[in-house]
Amino acid sequence: MRLAVDTTPTQPPISAAPPDRRRAGFCSWTDWSTRARLVAVVLFIDALAALISCGVIVLNARNAVRVETRASLATVESLVADTIRLSDTASPDTLLQTLDLRFKVLRHVRVAVLEADGDQVGKPMPPHRSEREAPHWFADLIMPPIERHTLPIVANGQTLGTAQITTQPMDEIDEIWGYARALSMTTLAINAAMLIALYLALGRILAPLQRLGAGLTKLEHHDYTARLEPPGARELAVIAERFNKVAAALSEVRAANGRLNRQLLTAQDDERRRTALELHDEFGPCLFALEANAASIARIASGAAEPNREKLATRAAEISAIVGQVQTVNRELLNRLRPHGLGQAPLATCLDLMLRGFGQRHPATVFVGRFDSLARGYGDLVDLTVFRCVQESATNAVRHGAATRVEAEAVEANSQLRVTIRDDGTGIPLEHRTGLGLSGMRERVEALDGTFALDNAGPGAIVKITIPVPPERVDENNNAPSA
Repeated sequence: MRLAVDTTPTQPPISAAPPDRRRAGFCSWTDWSTRARLVAVVLFIDALAALISCGVIVLNARNAVRVETRASLATVESLVADTIRLSDTASPDTLLQTLDLRFKVLRHVRVAVLEADGDQVGKPMPPHRSEREAPHWFADLIMPPIERHTLPIVANGQTLGTAQITTQPMDEIDEIWGYARALSMTTLAINAAMLIALYLALGRILAPLQRLGAGLTKLEHHDYTARLEPPGARELAVIAERFNKVAAALSEVRAANGRLNRQLLTAQDDERRRTALELHDEFGPCLFALEANAASIARIASGAAEPNREKLATRAAEISAIVGQVQTVNRELLNRLRPHGLGQAPLATCLDLMLRGFGQRHPATVFVGRFDSLARGYGDLVDLTVFRCVQESATNAVRHGAATRVEAEAVEANSQLRVTIRDDGTGIPLEHRTGLGLSGMRERVEALDGTFALDNAGPGAIVKITIPVPPERVDENNNAPSA
């Protein structure tokens, strides 16, 4: 028996129509919500993973089909040869019928038994396709070249016919298609469930951020009562805690501003009332006395007799004394509204003069000032703040603390202006700790990025003020000559 193998590979054309690409209108990526962005990113990752998986499946399936068909082809060739060898005693017709019946239905290959004249033994089998028929595009992706082998059937030295063996990879392709379809449906269902779970989970996770946005909107509309419930996530709980602290701080600042505005209005009204009272009590009697002396001089001058020079001199002296008193009251009033020497004379000189005035008005109290290390000036705002703080502290020490000694010290060190006022009195009573004077000093100092501290534990009270002074300040009065 001789085996002659005639291999004629055939390759069916592979056609793949490019998919239609339609442009769909999407809004800008920046307009998407965070949830939509995360879901889109997961979808993109899933699509990329599916594309890679499909590529790997196609490559593995193509190789598996090729190996399976070739193995089946080799097996069938051996079976045909064994059948011919075992049937040497049979008649030629019986041998051909046996071969046709034995290899009528096989997987992965098809065997056609032909007589010597080329007629096929038996009826040709219709193409067998399983119920899970793979689509053409899938078959075109993984189908290997069709191979056809021809084996002569020789018995007792006589050629009875030929056996044509043709590979049939569609059986294996159908099996692979069923596996791939089941795997794809399972993967699609799992991914869909994961996306739904992710969408719902992101809704719960991002809900605190939405509440945070609503809270910020309330703060923007000056509703400082907004508070956030701490969420379950630790990171978001920290954000909620910080938000609540900021809202509470803004509420306190707003309340403090309201109190300050009310105190400012009260202080303005008190200052107007005090000024009006001084004008009435001080200037009124003086003006009345001037009017009376002027009327007296007019009567003396209009008399028939020669005017009495002694009376005229007395009236003139009285007028001069009244004018002096008016000038003193006017100077004190203007100095209380705005120290006229501040900015013209050195700051230390203005502070010394102020304490000297306190000593004159309160002779039972000793006022001591140490301001030798100060520069000529630090600008209108800083100079006025230091002046008012020392003035208010001395006033509180005398008025509320009944102090017999008040010491004020101001030094410049390390780009800071440090002012300390201490007394030996009883301290400031608790009901006066948040008065207009103390709150005004605190607001003035903090407006200059400084710090204000009051130690009222006793003995006496100690006021400490620190105001930053830039090293590169330009003070136009530093090089001016002293008055």
